[in-house]
Amino acid sequence: MSSVKLRGVRKAYGAHEVIKGVDLDVPSKQFVVFVGPSGCGKSTLLRMIAGLEHITAGDLEIGGERMNDVDPSKRGIAMVFQTYALYPHMTVRENMGFALRFAGVAKDQIARQVGDAARVLALEPLLDRYPKQLSGGQRQRVAIGRAIVRNPQVFLFDEPLSNLDAELRVHMRIEIARLHKELQTTIIYVTHDQVEAMTLADTIVVLRDGIIEQVGSPLDLYDDPANQFVAGFIGSPKMNFLAGTIVEKAANGVTVELTNHKGTRLTLPVSGGAMGEAVALGVRAEHFGEPGAGDSDISLRVDVAEHLGSTSYVYANAGGEALVIEREESRHEIGVDQISVSIAAAQAYLFDSAGKRIR
Repeated sequence: MSSVKLRGVRKAYGAHEVIKGVDLDVPSKQFVVFVGPSGCGKSTLLRMIAGLEHITAGDLEIGGERMNDVDPSKRGIAMVFQTYALYPHMTVRENMGFALRFAGVAKDQIARQVGDAARVLALEPLLDRYPKQLSGGQRQRVAIGRAIVRNPQVFLFDEPLSNLDAELRVHMRIEIARLHKELQTTIIYVTHDQVEAMTLADTIVVLRDGIIEQVGSPLDLYDDPANQFVAGFIGSPKMNFLAGTIVEKAANGVTVELTNHKGTRLTLPVSGGAMGEAVALGVRAEHFGEPGAGDSDISLRVDVAEHLGSTSYVYANAGGEALVIEREESRHEIGVDQISVSIAAAQAYLFDSAGKRIR
């Protein structure tokens, strides 16, 4: 059993509450990612699981046992930090085996476990090098290897890729995903990068201001966000939002008039909302269509176009609303100051003034 359960978990520093009552189940062998903006409490929550931060209130269970007051070394966890935290005077082999040596494990067993971890992470040629002789990606693999040799119930990763360049981050994402598949252990991973969250996670936990906004699979959160915050945070580029007002309610849905596109109306197949209510219409970049292909057309001023080969992103503006539109490069040569796009009501989302999804 390597499940993790949080029940009513809170963390306060004096009068300032950082974690405001978190309930969460992390099933055994799941890859769970905590994601959210800086200061949302995701690293604090991870450190509470690790035992590096005291739990102010609530309960933490690992493998079915309450761990609130258990020493970090006895929780069956291993943590990989953002900064590698390798000993510069030790070789890779010595760094990876240090915790086992400190725990009094026999030398031959240390050698065996270090060798097994080195094979998994392709570190065998580097075992006799020192950290200063390694690249950033190699150092991070050593830090992961140091965690693997302890054979933990749960791996905790605290923004492990944030110090790497873009190419290395992609490579290490693949390595970590492969590692999870091979080891079949529970991983809880913290990042502010929603692309990492989308590509690595079985389950994403979206945090804001010390509370959980939504929990679900990457595609569940992308396709069915609970509120405007999740809709705007999950996805790259993020969802576009256009201001509007509900001007009609009928059996087939509610009709919204867009504030900055006078006369443009869409009827969305939702039952909520009130007449005259200010709302936000959410549209993903890939859901803008050709003029006439959707339910309503809007005209936009083009600010910048990014050409990425098979795809272009057009950054446009209308009445102060910044929008991103995805276009297929093979069909469009973007070099104009003005474009028209269509919006399909069935692919749009509606949010009330508090950011809650209207369904």
